[in-house]
Amino acid sequence: MIRIGLRDARSHFGRFIMSIIAIALGVAFVVGSFCFREMLNTQVSTMMATNSDHDVYVRGIDKAKSDSPMSMDGSSSGENYNQIDNSLTNTIAKVSGVSSASATATISGTVLVDHAGNAVSTMGAPTIAIGMSSSEPWRSAHFTSGGYPKGEDEIALHQFAADKAKLKVGDSTTIVYEDGPRKVTISGIFATQTSQAGAIIIGVDPSVASHYYAATAPDPNTSALIGVYGDASNPLSHQDQQQLADRINKALPASSRAHAVTGDEVREDATKSIQDAMGFIQPLILIFAIIALFVGSFIIANTFAMIVRESMRGYALLRSVGASPRQVFSTVIIQAVILGIVGSGIGIGLGWGIIKLIVVGLEQIGTPLSGQSNPTATAIAVGIAVGLIVSLLGAAIPARDAALVPPIQAMNETVNPEKSATPRGIIGTVMCALGIACWAFTQALAMADGNGPTPWKTVNDINTGYPLGAGAALLIIGAIVLGPALVSPAGLALGWLPSRIFRVTGKLATRNLSRSRRRTANTAAALFVGVAIVSCLGVVAASAKASVADIIDTGLKADYAVSSASYGRLPQGAIDAIDATSGVKSTIATRLVMGVKYNGKSIDSAMSTASPASMFSEVFAATTTGGNAEQAIASGKLVVAKNIANDNNWKVGDTITVSATSTVIDEEATKQAQADYQAQTQAQVQQRMAAGDAAGAQQIMDDAKNVDPTTLVKTKSVTKEQRVKVGALVTNSAYAGGIYMSDKLADELSDSQMQIVRQLFVIAKPGQDLAALHERLLKAVKPYYVVTVMDHDEYKSSTSSMVDQILVILYALLALSIIIAIFGIVNTLALSVSERTKEIGLLRAIGTSRGQVRGMLAIEAVIISVFGTLLGLVIGVGAGAMIRSVYASSGLEKLSIPWSQLVIFLVLAVVVGLIASVSPASRALKKPVLDAVSSE
Repeated sequence: MIRIGLRDARSHFGRFIMSIIAIALGVAFVVGSFCFREMLNTQVSTMMATNSDHDVYVRGIDKAKSDSPMSMDGSSSGENYNQIDNSLTNTIAKVSGVSSASATATISGTVLVDHAGNAVSTMGAPTIAIGMSSSEPWRSAHFTSGGYPKGEDEIALHQFAADKAKLKVGDSTTIVYEDGPRKVTISGIFATQTSQAGAIIIGVDPSVASHYYAATAPDPNTSALIGVYGDASNPLSHQDQQQLADRINKALPASSRAHAVTGDEVREDATKSIQDAMGFIQPLILIFAIIALFVGSFIIANTFAMIVRESMRGYALLRSVGASPRQVFSTVIIQAVILGIVGSGIGIGLGWGIIKLIVVGLEQIGTPLSGQSNPTATAIAVGIAVGLIVSLLGAAIPARDAALVPPIQAMNETVNPEKSATPRGIIGTVMCALGIACWAFTQALAMADGNGPTPWKTVNDINTGYPLGAGAALLIIGAIVLGPALVSPAGLALGWLPSRIFRVTGKLATRNLSRSRRRTANTAAALFVGVAIVSCLGVVAASAKASVADIIDTGLKADYAVSSASYGRLPQGAIDAIDATSGVKSTIATRLVMGVKYNGKSIDSAMSTASPASMFSEVFAATTTGGNAEQAIASGKLVVAKNIANDNNWKVGDTITVSATSTVIDEEATKQAQADYQAQTQAQVQQRMAAGDAAGAQQIMDDAKNVDPTTLVKTKSVTKEQRVKVGALVTNSAYAGGIYMSDKLADELSDSQMQIVRQLFVIAKPGQDLAALHERLLKAVKPYYVVTVMDHDEYKSSTSSMVDQILVILYALLALSIIIAIFGIVNTLALSVSERTKEIGLLRAIGTSRGQVRGMLAIEAVIISVFGTLLGLVIGVGAGAMIRSVYASSGLEKLSIPWSQLVIFLVLAVVVGLIASVSPASRALKKPVLDAVSSE
């Protein structure tokens, strides 16, 4: 039987082509997702080994969760610890085996200017400046030319940054810090063993890094980590790291709230945290794989149904001469195994090739990756297993039919009538009804104001995303289950126009679809799923763009909006330049106030913002459900977004305890530190003089004169709080997610370094030529390179461009669905043609032209394609509208359905059907009429 199965596989190999393609596509995405994940994981781990290369790290002992981004010093977005005092570096440096110890400062939000005077841009990777010098080295950095920067007028560049900016040692350029641009000279160019994934790395003098770190840090005299090198040239082994950490722990004061750990431990924690944060990428790629394999299983089932039907007499003969049903079953399964292995092998190679192309593409756009992208043994095993499982599942039912059909029936090639679609119709309808009920509950949750739509608090506290997702899943699965019951009515409706235009071929095509309702519905499911996802997200994207446009067109009163690409921070110099520009009446700034708590707790979903009262009258007019926003800010009260107020059960008139922790200079501790240092210095001088070492004593005194006085400044944390009333609740989406306070209240609560100007609105003087003023404003901010001044149209397009980037992914998903749908329809029509060989022969014998046969099959294909597309559009648009409604309070105020896009989908569906019908029609007409008539 194995030999028979292999012979059949060889003779039917042409039939397997589309099934192999479907399996290969699915396996390619599965293997590609594993390769891409492995590449990112190795990229992160190698970057951590390079960027966080200290042998030991000293960090706090109190663990806390943080959402801060990964930095060059090894702190991550996962578990963070309390800050530790930078003065511990002196204690650590004295420990045996320590080569150097430093609290390396990093500066984010800087901008490098290239040789042509333009800002060096990246594809999302950050620009980071780090402190580095011969006394505070970065061990993994190897200078290929020049050396460490000295002072504020020099910088060193990573090789990638130098190449991108086309700068070399000795060149002059500009670096833009948050307080403005500065002319600098390139002192050196260094390389690292691994790529930095497109990041622009700039080396600055440690004193410069400390200065800018202090300007924004809550406490400039503390750090998250202190890095320790045991050897300036080579990394220590894990055992040596542990021994050095143990010695440092013994030396640390008990009151320091600090603990030394190995560098390997910090790197492992940071790597895991970042890899977990990027974990969404693989499931996103697997969506494509699921669609390909889902449709592939139907294509395989149709292929084997065709093969079994053509080979039915052969199987009957085998049964007649004593072959058991199990043996007949095995002949078909052997073919499925071969199909799965071949498709998986091609898919593994294709997936590997796709990742290689992605790597090349990323390198071309400035994001080089050096992580391992070759498929691992696990990825290959999973790919083969997936291909085999899908192939076996698709072949199981046809193989069972071949094994169980009675030999006499097989000899006569009679076909059992198709089962009723009514049970599936009932089950599918119930599932769709449950899905709609979930959506109705979701809508009730979103619209509920106060206690919620039910008497049960636990139910009312459910996140709206859960019933929303459950409803979508039920509707999609329910529509697939319901599909066969919809084929006949859909065929009549969609076939009405073709039946009027092409009376014979149109009616024949409509009737033919109803013969195999399950097969028709399964074929349409491929296009249905893809179109549903794309149309859903298309509605959400269009609604987002329309909502923003509506806010700007109807609500924005200011003439210009100013923002910065440097993490949203606007340099004060740029603000001053805008204020001084001729034709500007006034500017209104909004400041993000960090570290604010309300009633003793942080509200993660809210942004604390300081703004003047004029924000609510001259920039965006506030729509309130209680109180007056402008008067509330003017009187020192809070203005709270309605969604935040609902989440916290706040209402107008409630009194909230608003607090923020600031760092101030501890005068007494500073005086004591200075006195202790003087006493220590005098004691050392006296010891040297007593030993007769006058030169050594003089050196100690000289070192004392040059000591950085900031190292002797001691700080303390002070929590300031105010009892503030809620003065107004705003419902505008422009203010969604915000808690607004006056500038005065923000200054009373928080230091200036904890307040970030993230946006500036400009109001022109009456009668100004706005186009000319725009040019003057652009000229005023040009020295800051990344500050943009946008008018209303540019403000809208900035949001639209971000949405359009997301749509590129959606169109890729649609393209995949279309490609697979073509394979599915071709396969279904080929099976249909195989089953109707004699029928088509008789039609041709009584005068049906070749064009009419092609037209009949084309109409069938178009109806299948349009049926799946329409079903997807209905579910997808409904889901998009529901998402928009549920998240209306978060900014999606305006529903926009992209009708032109939906029409294009329908036109594509017709084109897909026409293309898919070409091959089956050619096959149907290839067989001579007499051979076709006598084929059964």
